Amino acid sequence: MTALTIDIRPADPRDAPGIAEVHEAAWQNAYAGIIPYKALRTMIGRRDHRWWQRAIRRGTSVMVLDLGGLIAGYVTYGLNRARALPQDGEVYEIYLRPEYQGVGFGTRLFAAARGRLTSHGCKGLVVWALADNDGAVDFYRGQGGRAVAEGAENFDGRKLAKIAFVWD
Repeated sequence: MTALTIDIRPADPRDAPGIAEVHEAAWQNAYAGIIPYKALRTMIGRRDHRWWQRAIRRGTSVMVLDLGGLIAGYVTYGLNRARALPQDGEVYEIYLRPEYQGVGFGTRLFAAARGRLTSHGCKGLVVWALADNDGAVDFYRGQGGRAVAEGAENFDGRKLAKIAFVWD
């Protein structure tokens, strides 16, 4: 029996096709029925493997969950973009292939991103989630996040509420 290697590591441009596959599957799973169909398909279509290659080469902070050579998830992170919130760091995205959700991999990816932000001197963390995305809202609450602010995103004329979760 061969042991499966589980690695969370910085993304490499060669990971781009796998990240794009995760992105499409996870977004379809998370947002179908929440984000209007046309807007969702357009957003997914923009993030093909070439988009991810460019992002990684430009220095976007991306880590992947590598399960024996299969990219099963990713996280993007950096400085907080919401000036009204005092936290220094932000997790922009964290997604897993649907078949790998609910078994602790998201917690591991989230902890890795938090660790990276802390090692770069960031104090505190913010994450935004669509309020109707029950899976994300439950995940962030389960990680100890406190809901402190609300906002909205517009998708094809449909305004969707979002929530800011913070960790100090």
